[in-house]
Amino acid sequence: MVLLAATLAFYAAIVWAVIINSWLVTLDWQVMFFRPYQQWPEIHAFLDYYVVLGQRGPTAVMVTAWLGWRSWRMHTLRPLLALGVSLLLLNVTVGAAKIGMGRLGPHYATTIGSNEMWLGGDIFPSGHTANAVVTWGILAYLASTPRARRWLSAVSAVISLGVGLTTVYIGTHWLSDVVLGWAAGLLILLALPWFEPLIARAEARIFALRDDWRSRRAGTAPVPATASVGAPAMLSPHEAQAESAAPAASPASADEEPAYAPREPVSVPHTSRTPPAPVYLAPGPHTSRGERTPVTPAGSRRPPHSERVTRGNPHANQPRPVTGG
Repeated sequence: MVLLAATLAFYAAIVWAVIINSWLVTLDWQVMFFRPYQQWPEIHAFLDYYVVLGQRGPTAVMVTAWLGWRSWRMHTLRPLLALGVSLLLLNVTVGAAKIGMGRLGPHYATTIGSNEMWLGGDIFPSGHTANAVVTWGILAYLASTPRARRWLSAVSAVISLGVGLTTVYIGTHWLSDVVLGWAAGLLILLALPWFEPLIARAEARIFALRDDWRSRRAGTAPVPATASVGAPAMLSPHEAQAESAAPAASPASADEEPAYAPREPVSVPHTSRTPPAPVYLAPGPHTSRGERTPVTPAGSRRPPHSERVTRGNPHANQPRPVTGG
């Protein structure tokens, strides 16, 4: 917060110094008349290429490619979203300042010693310089280790400093334009942490939309529940009470059908929202535990051959006559 406030105060001081035609405007004219591109013409060709590091299009492509690879490796969209937010802030703030102050550049100056403000220009602050600070500084901002952050901070500072001085060398900007461009880019980097919650929500929303699109593309739908085959019969409470109240009757003979045969599954419509408790129908009459035959009878399981009778014979319990001879 202290650094942000100090940078903002420095920004306002530079603007005020140019508006009132202070010594800073005089310095601008002295550097312009010095014509650095004529003093050191041997480096002009190199600096023509070097200044591209401050152009928004080429630098955005290079940095986006690098941060896109990092996003793919780390399975996160934060690097790309942070770059997008920083470039959006850069275009809005720097663009509004350029249009609002309308300063003319050295090549289009009309009056010697004037600040050339509000004449329809668009060079104050320097867009090349501010873009170099933001585009290369975002790499240091997103560094994953302190050592990488220190190295990338130094590299971005050297690049942005060189780009700003190159524009002064070529003669496209006043020196005060470059100084204000450095402050404008630094303000964006210092304000970027306030947008981290917005970046996190945007990332979560994008991932949610991606998952929804994948599920729609796959055509996944909930499978309807089906009744299982061979499920036990279920009776309503009234039917269960009637079955339990019915007297238990034994079959007259082994050839007759049992009194309580297994029932077929019967579907009972529900009359209320709460389903009735299921009652499973047993295959035979209910008997108490004391009346049930043991599972493993004592003794031999097969009767003697002399006492074997035919099933269904009414005289099975009568003794056989003894015949002589």
